[in-house]
Formats: sequence, C-alpha cells, structure tokens
Amino acid sequence: MKLNLKLQPMNTWLETKKEPLLIAGPCSAETEDQLMATAHLLAKTGKVSVLRAGIWKPRTRPGEFEGIGSIGLTWLKRAKEETGLPTAVEVATGKHVEEALAAGVDILWVGARSTVNPFTVQEIADSLRGVDVPVLVKNPVNPDLQLWVGALERINNAGITKLGAIHRGFSSFEKTAFRNEPMWELAIQLKTIAPELPIINDPSHICGNRELIQYVAQKALDLDMQGLMIESHLDPSVAWTDAKQQLTPAALSELMDLLTLRKPEIKDKEFTDKLADLRAAIDKIDDQIIQKIAERMQVVQKIGEYKRDNGVTILQVNRWDQIMHKRSAFASALKLDQNFTGKLLELIHSESIRKQTEIMNEKLALEE
Repeated sequence: MKLNLKLQPMNTWLETKKEPLLIAGPCSAETEDQLMATAHLLAKTGKVSVLRAGIWKPRTRPGEFEGIGSIGLTWLKRAKEETGLPTAVEVATGKHVEEALAAGVDILWVGARSTVNPFTVQEIADSLRGVDVPVLVKNPVNPDLQLWVGALERINNAGITKLGAIHRGFSSFEKTAFRNEPMWELAIQLKTIAPELPIINDPSHICGNRELIQYVAQKALDLDMQGLMIESHLDPSVAWTDAKQQLTPAALSELMDLLTLRKPEIKDKEFTDKLADLRAAIDKIDDQIIQKIAERMQVVQKIGEYKRDNGVTILQVNRWDQIMHKRSAFASALKLDQNFTGKLLELIHSESIRKQTEIMNEKLALEE
C-alpha cells in the first residue's frame, strides 16, 4: 500500500543549508525574557533552522501548567524578528490555528494527543483550508499507524501540501529506559508507504531524559529521517515543564557536533556494485527463509489434522516452552538478538495456532 498524498518537497518550503535540519526551543514559553534569551543563544550556535516553543500545553491532569497562552505568540514573533529564525508552534484547536497564523508563525504541528482523535484533527484541518502553511503531524500517543496516516490524510485533504510527520515515540505499559517507546518499525512503515513524506524525529519526547538523546538522534539520522526536533531551555533545571529532557543551547550545540550525518545514496560504481551483490545474496536467503517457513507450515497442517482426529487440544504449553528455550539458546549461540528471536518465534507460533484452529473449525463446519 502506498499513500496517495499530494506533497511539496521539504526543501521548497523550508529553506535551510544546515544539516541535519534542527527544530529547537523550549518545551514551554514561560516568560518573555526566558524565550528571548533561549532564542538568541540557539541562533548563536548556527545549527538551528527553526525555533519551536510550546504556547498551549495539553496536560494530563488539570491544575498543571497548560501553557502561557496567546501572549506567548507575541514573544515568539519578537524572537523571530530579532534572530531571523522561522517559528513553529503546536496547535490543538481551530482557534489555535487562527491565532498562530495571525501572529505570523511559520510552521504548525499537531501533537500526539490530538493525532489520536480524528474529530480534533478534522477541526484543525478545517481551519487550515485555503492556507498555505507547513504542517507537521506527530504520531499518536498509542502505537496505531492508521491513526497517524489518517491524520496526515485529513490535513492533506484540506489542501496542505507542505506536510511532514514527527516521530516522537509511543506510550507503553512496559517500563523501559524511554519515556515513549521509539517503535522504530512504525516510523519505517510510514516511510515505506509514503517515501516522499519528510519525517522528523523528536528524541526529547522519546527519551524523557537528556542522557539518551544523542543515541536516539543518531539512530533517527541513520534511518534517513529528515531532521530533529529537540527541546532546549536557557536553564533546564528551572523549566516549568519537561525539565529532565531539555538541553541548554550550548549542550545542544555540542550534541549536534557529535552526530554523524550519512547519505542515503552514494554515486560510486564500486560501492553500488558491491551493494548490489550483497543485496542479491540477501534476496536469495530471504527466498530460502520463506520456503522453509512454508515447509514448516505444511508440517503444522499435518500436526493439526492429527490432533483433530485424536481429540487433542491445539495448545500444549510445555511444548511451546521447549521450543522457546531450545530455539532461543541456539539463536543466542549464533549471535542473534534475544528480543528479535523471541518476537520471531512468537509470530511463527501465532501463525501455527491460527492454522491449527482453522483445521479444527473445518471439522466443526462439516459436522454442522
């Protein structure tokens, strides 16, 4: 499946010679002095392409700081005039869109909490009709690619062709090192079905802490994402929101110097020929893997029929435990990642259960 989006290339609506593209600024605009000082320091690094700031903040619980509100747009306008940096703001309602555009904001983004709600996205889309402004859409809070795609389509259908996505990670019940699980596979899927769509990574919200930002940012660039959105504050220790994940402008500049920018393609015959040979080898191995899985499922078919004819249940937990233990140990000896092996075995086992269930149901259908 390919998305049928009408898009303008990012380099036609965001002129910057800085690589990688960096959108940076405080999580929240708190005071005029805080925003102006941070903006000037970021501009001074020479590495920032766009200044971001949270004006309206969707908070989980009432009573928390929900953004400085419309007055912050005036500060942002002044920051733009003094630094020359284009500005970006999150919008969550039609009124936000109107106020941001009236204040001369250059780029709007739809937040994760908004993306999850089609009614909210449609309201934003309706308020954008007839407007020629870049819009970035963050992934929804929950790991649902279709919600992300649907939000992009709604904005695009409103006539916005200067469109991009922001990968900021997904909520998970499991406690890990990340505030929001990257789930890179979902971003890769979006890139696969919409190859012309720019995707910007937000390591600040994925990490939830400063320590992991470099690691995530580098991985995003290695996956050919078009840029980064990183939160930066004059003094993160006193930030009103998300203090742990913000960097000082100086620390952000140092981090950007440590990143390696690689090219998606290289015009070198020796390199391309060698790469073609290696890819051909992978294609051959992939064909063999698929063939072996098909052979395995043929054996599963026979097992299902044998269980059915002898009145045996589909699932035997002890057998599954044996498979996981033996195969995981073997895979580990072959230097395969344990997490990958577990997911692969679970996927194969799930298909085996489905196939055997189908066989059992065939008999029931005949008896009826």
